[in-house]
Amino acid sequence: MRMAVAQYFPGDSLVHRFDPRAKVVVVIVLAVGLFLRSSFAALAVYAAVAVAGLALSGIPPRWVWRGVRPLVWLIVLTFVVQLLFAPGPSFFSLGPLHLSSHGLVVAGYLSLRLIVLVALSLLLTLTTPPIALTDALAWLGRPLRRLRVPTEELALMVTIALRFIPTLLQEVDTIMKAQQARGASFTHGGPLRRARALVPVLVPLFILSFRRADELALAMEARCFVPGAPRTRLHPLQAHTRDALLLVAAALAIAIAELV
Repeated sequence: MRMAVAQYFPGDSLVHRFDPRAKVVVVIVLAVGLFLRSSFAALAVYAAVAVAGLALSGIPPRWVWRGVRPLVWLIVLTFVVQLLFAPGPSFFSLGPLHLSSHGLVVAGYLSLRLIVLVALSLLLTLTTPPIALTDALAWLGRPLRRLRVPTEELALMVTIALRFIPTLLQEVDTIMKAQQARGASFTHGGPLRRARALVPVLVPLFILSFRRADELALAMEARCFVPGAPRTRLHPLQAHTRDALLLVAAALAIAIAELV
């Protein structure tokens, strides 16, 4: 089960060299701006930014597709639900189902907006190493320390969770292939039978997950990790002129999206 969610694509492009703090801020700001304006023109601006960023990063299209593929069902579901239940005069009716031109427009817009949002998030995760992403989240959360919020630990938890998503999916794929080699079937029968067939997959998956968590805890203890203690970094984050230009470019893109 190969996918690009929460994975890092090594490279030396301009997008890779941006400060991770700037990239996190830009993605958050663009995501907020994406939901502030409901028009196809504004959506086209954000889509152009995402496409330009992916092109500059040098990420192969297959990696982008691997990141979007697990969410295809969500995009299709969003399109179908909005198409069927959005209000407006219908142009086609089949029993209780009514299709309207307004529903078609809303369904298309929301589906495309979701795709752009996924592309922006992939641009962040594919071009930022997990350790750098942890440092950026911890640095941006510094103001919350005054409220006794453990920002360092929260950032580490988020990064570990993102880091182990591909690992868990790979283990699921390995377990399912091993079960299929022993005669198990996950595609035959009704929904209840297929759900029962997943039980032999869930048990070893939980065992492997707890074992991997124990190994991670031992590795962190061996490196003298103490929650709440001050930590030093091998590669401290440093902002450059290009990062300021990135923030200016993001602000300009939002301004254009608000004006069109």
